[in-house]
Amino acid sequence: MISNYPNLILIFLLSVVLSFLLTKLVIYLAAKLKIFDQPDFNIKIHKKPVPLLGGLAIYSTLLLAAVFMWQRGFLLDSRIDPWLIFWFFVAGAVLIFSGFLDDKYKLTPKWSILGPLSAVGIVMASGLKISYITHPDGGVLYLDKIFASGSFLSALIPLFLTFFWLLGMTYTTKLLDGLDGLVGSIGTIAALVIFFVSLSWDVVGSTTSVLSLALAGAILGFLLLNWHPANIFLGEGGSTFIGFSLAVLAIVSGSKIATALLVMGLPVLDIVWVMVRRWQQGRPIWQGDNEHLHFRLLRAGLGQRRSVLFMSAISLCFGLTALLLTTKTKISALALLLIFMLGLNIWLNRKLRKPHEKIP
Repeated sequence: MISNYPNLILIFLLSVVLSFLLTKLVIYLAAKLKIFDQPDFNIKIHKKPVPLLGGLAIYSTLLLAAVFMWQRGFLLDSRIDPWLIFWFFVAGAVLIFSGFLDDKYKLTPKWSILGPLSAVGIVMASGLKISYITHPDGGVLYLDKIFASGSFLSALIPLFLTFFWLLGMTYTTKLLDGLDGLVGSIGTIAALVIFFVSLSWDVVGSTTSVLSLALAGAILGFLLLNWHPANIFLGEGGSTFIGFSLAVLAIVSGSKIATALLVMGLPVLDIVWVMVRRWQQGRPIWQGDNEHLHFRLLRAGLGQRRSVLFMSAISLCFGLTALLLTTKTKISALALLLIFMLGLNIWLNRKLRKPHEKIP
């Protein structure tokens, strides 16, 4: 294990540099393969074709960083099963490959979901599950002891919660990927928050510490080329891999689900709001539109950079509170985030009733 902070900083900086260089390489690769995201000026608001496959650079950076740390002997510790790390990267490869197919051949939702479902199934089969959550009054609540020991429900609840947590986070970042740098910014913040949370859960330099730090560096290195105006996009593989990785790390860092929800709460609540609205209008909930929060912020006149900075600032603020609050107060913070989201929606609805300019 790593026992000093300079080595942790070095891992972060090396991940940033490696990701930046690999992203440059992926831009060239995507251009050679002619895998571009074409603008449509509705949901895809960029003005010219932009290379995809950016997630390949993030995944490759994290994998190379993990191999390097494993060879140095400070990746694995007694709290993490080595096979879980192995199957995590296998699941990640599935997401990147299925994302490549989606970017190349424009798969329909019923086919594109197979990649995320397979990735979730792989890590759950390797033994990953949410076994407990922190009790608001202190201590922990073991999910398999809510009902009679050995009963069907006792075994089902942890698996049910784990499945929907992993799949939900995977699709949160996928659906969030609508503005240059948005997923990259919030993903970097979330990975850093999980890193600092892991320091309070186990020793400095543990598996969760170094992996979350390497993930933050990998996303940030990509973000340098994804900031508006973007030179490359994440693509389906990248947008799903970031959410999936954050979901896995939140579990292995000590079931810090409330912490991850505080950081990702704004996009999660936005997705719920959009899906409810689509259902009320009789449209398929998976049908894309420009009613997500980031698009409405654009129409309100914020522009791409300020919209990304605004949403990232909210995630950062609630992420910082997660480092300082107890479980009971984190629940109160989640309620405050819900109230904030409702207020923001009311303001945007009133703002957008007035004549507005085209999305900048």
